[in-house]
Amino acid sequence: MTTTSKGPLTCRREGPLRGTIEVPGDKSVSHRSLLFGALAEGETRVRGLLDAGDVRSTRAAVEALGATVRTEGDEVVVIGAEKLREPGDVIDCGNSGTSLRLLCGVLSGVPGLAVLTGDASLRKRPVRRVIDPLRRMGASLLARDGDRLPPVVIRGGSLRGVRHVLEVASAQVKSAILLAGLFAEGETSVVEPQRSRDHTERMLQGMGVPVRVDGLEVKISAGRPRGTRVDVPGDISSAAFFLCAAAALPGSRVTVRNLGVNETRTGVLDVLQAAGAKVTVAGAREIAGEPRADVTVEAAELRGVEIRGALVPRLIDELPVVMVMATQAQGRTVIRDARELRVKESDRLAAMGETLARAGARIELHDDGCTIDGPTPLRGVAVQTRLDHRIAMSMAIAQLFAGGEEVVLDDVACVSTSFPSFFGLLDALAQGARP
Repeated sequence: MTTTSKGPLTCRREGPLRGTIEVPGDKSVSHRSLLFGALAEGETRVRGLLDAGDVRSTRAAVEALGATVRTEGDEVVVIGAEKLREPGDVIDCGNSGTSLRLLCGVLSGVPGLAVLTGDASLRKRPVRRVIDPLRRMGASLLARDGDRLPPVVIRGGSLRGVRHVLEVASAQVKSAILLAGLFAEGETSVVEPQRSRDHTERMLQGMGVPVRVDGLEVKISAGRPRGTRVDVPGDISSAAFFLCAAAALPGSRVTVRNLGVNETRTGVLDVLQAAGAKVTVAGAREIAGEPRADVTVEAAELRGVEIRGALVPRLIDELPVVMVMATQAQGRTVIRDARELRVKESDRLAAMGETLARAGARIELHDDGCTIDGPTPLRGVAVQTRLDHRIAMSMAIAQLFAGGEEVVLDDVACVSTSFPSFFGLLDALAQGARP
């Protein structure tokens, strides 16, 4: 089942979950393969590209800038433009914050005028964290509401390398700065308080760009990438919904094959193991610079865990479904240092906290996280997804713990931005447990 239509969806499934699946390609790697391929000399061939709304927004954007993108069998071929051009119209990034923020970095160095916008959800997401460091490099960017919100108007021009020290670890902000650094005079560096996902560094290094990593600092000098081959692994952020459900649903056993296990993204596996789930990682290998493996999670009696500090950037997108899992764990789960959740497609802390509380969870919200006491049986609830795909999918998983009661999602069109096959795979795993 692929969900793309608007309107409510009633979820009523029973566990356990059993079976072996593959999830679609990693969204972060997919975005970057298109964008970096557009910057590159020659052609970049991408296998396993995620076919979802967010990535299609990036594809349309790079085509508007002069790159050629075509599909050949099971590969997508990107042919970089000799020089990126000023777009002839406003670039619509849809729901994709990655598209908008990374394009801010690229377009800062492309002569001409560009305007980036998006849907109603994206136009509420803050951009000052990207605008301010790019301005320090000499870029000209304007946004509405005191430069806080999209649309963003960019006039590209000459840039200079600057050392940036970020207050909050963010792969999107880091990547925007590094991409601007490809056009800048001198060296550009980014220092983070904790390590965020490093797909940009890995891919640019694989494309011949002089990127140097020294602990929490990444340095880059001007240069043009070379076309390459990219093999996109399965997205661990997508797999997390099924892995967390399997850990908490008695009798469950789920294997996800060809899953990306980049260490900057595997915080959810660390949490599962700390909570007592049975986690097996097999067949570890590295292809095109990205590690991958086959990951199996079996149900176990879970215990509460503490999630904070350097662990948070390694599972920031998975925290909504981790919150669901925590309602089924014995004892207290504490999540702190996760203020970033408040500036995603929605305020995910507030949205998940309020919704889980209505479903019967014992949850206390903090400014930067929450405390959850379990285990607690959940009950059916009506859910406002707030145009946020991760809220929709997390609450579909929560329904598995609602004793057969229904969870009604008010609008699931948002799921198509990242994971159109989610409900079909969930049905397959639920049916796999039937005799």
